[in-house]
Amino acid sequence: MLSKNKIKFIQSLERKKERTASGLFLAEGNKLVSDILPYFTCELLVAKPSWMATQGDLKAKELIAADDDDIKKASLLQHPQEVIAVFVQPPIKLDKEVLTNELSLVLDGIQDPGNLGTIIRLANWFGIKNVICSPDTADVYNPKAVQATMGGIAHVHVFYESLPEWMDSLPDLPIYGTFLGGKDMYREQLSANGLIVMGNEGNGIRPIVAERIRNRLYIPNFPPGTESTESLNVAVATAITCAEFRRQQIYSL
Repeated sequence: MLSKNKIKFIQSLERKKERTASGLFLAEGNKLVSDILPYFTCELLVAKPSWMATQGDLKAKELIAADDDDIKKASLLQHPQEVIAVFVQPPIKLDKEVLTNELSLVLDGIQDPGNLGTIIRLANWFGIKNVICSPDTADVYNPKAVQATMGGIAHVHVFYESLPEWMDSLPDLPIYGTFLGGKDMYREQLSANGLIVMGNEGNGIRPIVAERIRNRLYIPNFPPGTESTESLNVAVATAITCAEFRRQQIYSL
C-alpha cells in the first residue's frame, strides 16, 4: 500500500520549487516510464505487479507494488495507467564546440509545458540533440512537459541561458528565426548547422533576441497570398521548419 507521505511526495513534484529543491522529476505512464527508465536514475517506482512482471530487472532505489486505487490517488493524470516513477535530474553541460557542427533549437519564452514537451519530441525525431531555452521558458521537468516529450527527454539535452548574451558568444554560427516578414523558407538555402530560434506563443521572438538573428524565415501558406490564420502553433511551426532544414540537408548529400 502506498503511504500518504509517498502520495504527498509524488504530487509535490508538480511544483517547480519542489523539483528544484529535490533535483527530481516525475514521469507517468507505461510506455513513457519504460522508454526513459534506462537513461535516468530512478529514485522511486510505483507500479502494478502486472506491469512490473513485463519489465524484467527493474533498477530503482525504491520499488513499491501498488493497486489501481493507490496509483489513482498519487497520479497527476486524468486517466492514470499502471506506473508512476520519480527520476533524478541528470547533470548536463552545454558544449559550445559541439553546437558549431550541429543544428540546435533555441526557444524564446515558450510558456506552455505541452508545447515545450512536443518541441523536444520533435527535436528527437529530427536528430536535434540540444535545445537552448530562455530562463522564462517553461520548465522541461514540468510533468506536462515530460509527458509531451513521449520519451524524447531521454535523448535531447535542454539548457537554460540568457539568450542575448549566449547568442553573442557564438558570432560565427548561422542563426535562423521565423518571422511573418521573413523570406520564403522554401526558397532559401539552409545550412546543416546553426541555431533555429522559435518564439513565444503569443508574441513571437522578442526584439532583443530578434536583432541577433541574421536569417529571417517565413513559412508561406498555401495557395500563396490567400487569406488564412495569422500564425501557426509554435510546435507545428517548429516541425515544419525542422523538416525543411533536414530535407535540404538530405538532398544536398
